Amino acid sequence: MTQLTGRRPLAAADHRQLPLARTDWGLVVAAFALSVIGALLVWSATRHADGSAYLIRHLFNLGVGMALAAVVMRIDFRAIRAFAPWVYVASLVGLLLVLSPLGSTINGSRSWIQVPGFSIQPAEFAKVALCVGLAMILAERGERDAPPPARDVAVAAVVLGIPVLLVLAQPDLGSATVLVFMGIGVIAVSGASRWWLFGFATGLAGAVTAALTTPILSAYQRNRLTAFADPSVDPTGIGYQVQQVKIAVGSGGWTGEGLFHGRQTQGGFIPFQQTDFIFSVAGEELGFVGAAGIVLLLGFLVIRALLIARRTRDSFGRLVAVGVAVWFLFQILQNVGMNLGLLPVTGLPLPFVSYGGSSMFACWLGIGLLGNVHLSSLRRLT
Repeated sequence: MTQLTGRRPLAAADHRQLPLARTDWGLVVAAFALSVIGALLVWSATRHADGSAYLIRHLFNLGVGMALAAVVMRIDFRAIRAFAPWVYVASLVGLLLVLSPLGSTINGSRSWIQVPGFSIQPAEFAKVALCVGLAMILAERGERDAPPPARDVAVAAVVLGIPVLLVLAQPDLGSATVLVFMGIGVIAVSGASRWWLFGFATGLAGAVTAALTTPILSAYQRNRLTAFADPSVDPTGIGYQVQQVKIAVGSGGWTGEGLFHGRQTQGGFIPFQQTDFIFSVAGEELGFVGAAGIVLLLGFLVIRALLIARRTRDSFGRLVAVGVAVWFLFQILQNVGMNLGLLPVTGLPLPFVSYGGSSMFACWLGIGLLGNVHLSSLRRLT
């Protein structure tokens, strides 16, 4: 009996010294599997034109993303909270630089900063910054399980609104919508009054109405929305793209035409298929079974994020995890929905699967945040 009780403190100490043993490996493995599947799909979509160039860059992005996640997981949890304001300010600087002469316009949106050898999309990193920024504000008084005061919710609304307006100015409707829903999700879970949520819902409805009835969006963005209802309005542009995506997904059947054997994919009929429409490659070449497997892995990530949020006793950590979960969930639904013709095209990548350095880095930073919250909750238990 004495020996047993004597071993427990030592075991607990050893456990604290082995963060790898406490890592949520299910979360990491699922994200890694999605990234590897994405590498194969990106290669299939681009090899007819660019050989293995996109594959190599995708794998490089994956390596950098995993390294970023590992660093974030090992940062002291209190340091993440302390640096949240600086991370938020840095994201705003990036969004402002996009609108400066340093910004670059691609596909109708001025969303990139060109750096020798690659490009950066600050809107992707704004998702990470907003997760920690909103959590910091709304968790200030939530440590005692009390709802945040109206003043804190108002500050959170302003903190949410600034990057949303900057992203809309690009204009990037898809990323702005992700930020809005992520922010509303975090505010709702914080325990804010229902009147605040009603106000956000009313404002969101007004913003959608303004986007559809005023020239706030570029012609390219409006064409994306109108082509959803009637692809014939832009038969050589986004309408053509939507039609080809439907053909690709529909031709896959249950088991697909085989990796590297999809007729639409290998024929290069779908522009930018390695980014926004990567899910159509899965639908055509892997079929319903393969595409459903990808959706299940993505769903697993969202469920794990919500479980981490539920299990942590720290208010800040809970709100961070919820923010990442809502971010992933909305972006998954939007990307898969537009590939199936159920939602308008908004240019959002599929997390971990689509080609793109900024998206890959941001998603793995999200995994790093979830892993950090998970580890900090275990430390509190020990």
